[in-house]
Amino acid sequence: MASIPLSVLEICAGAGGQSLGLERSGFSHAAAVEIDPQACQTLKLNRPNWHVLERDVREINGRDFRGIDLFAGGVPCPPFSMAGKQLGSDDERDLFPQAIRLVEEALPSAVMLENVRGFASPRFAEYRFQLIGKLTKLGYETSWKVLQASSFGVPQLRPRFVLVALRSQQGTHFEWPTLDVKPKTVGESIADLMAEGGWLGVERWVKRAKGIAPTIVGGSKKHGGPDLGPTRARAEWLRLGVDGKGIADFAPGPDVSLDALPRLTVAMVARLQGFPDHWMFAGKKTAAYRQVGNAFPPPVARAIGRAIHSAVTGVSDGQGQMNLLEAIAG
Repeated sequence: MASIPLSVLEICAGAGGQSLGLERSGFSHAAAVEIDPQACQTLKLNRPNWHVLERDVREINGRDFRGIDLFAGGVPCPPFSMAGKQLGSDDERDLFPQAIRLVEEALPSAVMLENVRGFASPRFAEYRFQLIGKLTKLGYETSWKVLQASSFGVPQLRPRFVLVALRSQQGTHFEWPTLDVKPKTVGESIADLMAEGGWLGVERWVKRAKGIAPTIVGGSKKHGGPDLGPTRARAEWLRLGVDGKGIADFAPGPDVSLDALPRLTVAMVARLQGFPDHWMFAGKKTAAYRQVGNAFPPPVARAIGRAIHSAVTGVSDGQGQMNLLEAIAG
């Protein structure tokens, strides 16, 4: 971890994927803001010393955090109906205007916002232009990229839009992490978890599950029980030997057929998302899975956090090609 401690105000913190990654890159939380009660419980379970605020971001006053080092958040993607509209149009589902308000009130040294890959599409070009224009007026140098989680050792595709903005005098020192770590396959990543119930078909299954996972999605509360995504995603899971129609309570037992298509447990999905095994998730299976599926992979957040930390402090962590497997494991 970087030696100079910096502070972060994080909104839409969820189950703590981005939070954990930022912590491991040298940031301590001035506050972690999240509206979902179970996600807040997850944060408190794992980090009882964190200042967790169970609130709507609209209730947060950025002036209470004036001068923090980093403002970060996995702000929900604006509805496609917002594409081509003005930033700040009256749509309560769009939280980017709230993020900009908080930046203006808190005046952090740096800003980090992540979103789905679709936000990088031409459909949102005008919206991105307005967003960057607002940050420019506030004195920030802004850049964005679509990063693949698999490039950071996470065994799934998971492309994410990431925007980083720094005060003009620091922006020129920011460099995007350029790691290209070959991830383990799905089978290699969770073989021990799949074997926990005594299933005799594990070795055969590992050979079949020889690719990386498609993007894991958490879904919304409006839909039924947990599954691994829409029809196309389920087909990709099937090629890996996984039944994507649901989430299992336990790993398969010794009486399960050697050729069975197992379902993943929440613990398996969490590891594929880059969470360490000791990270706990509050709530029953469906709630826990949705928290995992909606999270930002901690190793990716850690890599970006290190780059921001170096830009803000002017001090390199000296590790260069850091050990991302360490980030996943511990």
